[in-house]
Amino acid sequence: MEKITRPHKEAAELNSVVGGVLDDIRRRGDVAVKEYELKFDKVALDSLKVTDAEIREAESLVSDDLKAALEMAHQNIKTFHEAQRFEGKKIQTQPGVTCWQKAVAIERVGLYVPGGTAPLFSTVLMLATPAKIAGCKEIVLCSPPNREGKLHPAILVAAKIAGVNNIYKIGGVQAIGAMAYGTESVPKVYKIFGPGNQYVMAAKQMVSLHDVAIDMPAGPSEVAIIADETANPSFVAADFLSQAEHGLDSQAVLVTTSRSLLEETDKEVKRQLELLPRKEIASASIANSKMIFVETIDEAVELINDYAPEHLIIATKDYMEVAERIVNAGSVFLGNYSCESAGDYASGTNHTLPTSGYAKAYSGVSLDSFIRKITFQELTAEGIRNIGPTVELMAQHEQLDAHKNAMRVRVESLEFRVESLEFRV
Repeated sequence: MEKITRPHKEAAELNSVVGGVLDDIRRRGDVAVKEYELKFDKVALDSLKVTDAEIREAESLVSDDLKAALEMAHQNIKTFHEAQRFEGKKIQTQPGVTCWQKAVAIERVGLYVPGGTAPLFSTVLMLATPAKIAGCKEIVLCSPPNREGKLHPAILVAAKIAGVNNIYKIGGVQAIGAMAYGTESVPKVYKIFGPGNQYVMAAKQMVSLHDVAIDMPAGPSEVAIIADETANPSFVAADFLSQAEHGLDSQAVLVTTSRSLLEETDKEVKRQLELLPRKEIASASIANSKMIFVETIDEAVELINDYAPEHLIIATKDYMEVAERIVNAGSVFLGNYSCESAGDYASGTNHTLPTSGYAKAYSGVSLDSFIRKITFQELTAEGIRNIGPTVELMAQHEQLDAHKNAMRVRVESLEFRVESLEFRV
């Protein structure tokens, strides 16, 4: 079976650059962050935090139509994620032994919103909305500024709609470092969320070793499409290019059982590519992308489950049946009308998803990503009598005598109480 490879930088080169930036930010804080903003984002910043005046200015620059679109997307995302609220139940595992879980919000979270080649204001809604529903007390948002030292107005309006106002003009590796370690301006957070390029992904993985939790290793974006002769070549090509325009290291993959669809899609990609404003970026990404013919849908499913795509579109006549066989994917789009763009913006599902094959082990961002579940247990005297011998025996065989004794003293206290009562009687 053919194996689909992804574009990547040499790990040694990547880790060297990223590690150096992170170490510098840990040592020098705001000063280092500003120096890297000048180096990477080409802007000299006096202050890193976005002011209330800048947020008000942004509101005046965003059209009413876009504001309405942001409000609708926010409402759909909110509706979908509110339905994920955890309801803990008290379970009696034995008479007198009761166990349960309680969902508690992560108190301080950091949200990274890419803004380099495209201002991803939709990511603000995808991350901030479930963070607010979960009840996170402090939400820190970082996004790269333009050369005038400002964030895209729609990013700030989306943040206001989602209820976030602790916003910083910091991009890339330096944003991850600032949130992981804390600086004079930026609070240290407990968990960092958000997609990014390979440098951002490497930075998140590095800081997660010792300093902070992360949502997942979310790097360059990707889409895979399983299609048969019933798929629309124009739709497939549009989906292919919508992914390709994300960035130079994005990837699109078509796996099809129809040679004619492959040929027609290839023609459509070339035709539609010429019409795109981001043609140069999409062209570079297309060089990383693949169109693969397979004899059967079985082969397609096997190939895709091995690839484990961030996004998967299934455009086949029996797409629900095919979908049942998918076990490795971040988010799945079913049928000819379910374009990935819907999930990217406004259907309600979250677009922050595992990439680079991590869908084999990670889920996309959900309400659960912003909470912790603490377990509780309560044992009564009856519970001690019921599980005490089991606990003692297991501890004894693990040669952990102190564990055994912690239960033994309780069992003996109950035996003493019973004996005392019998003596009185």
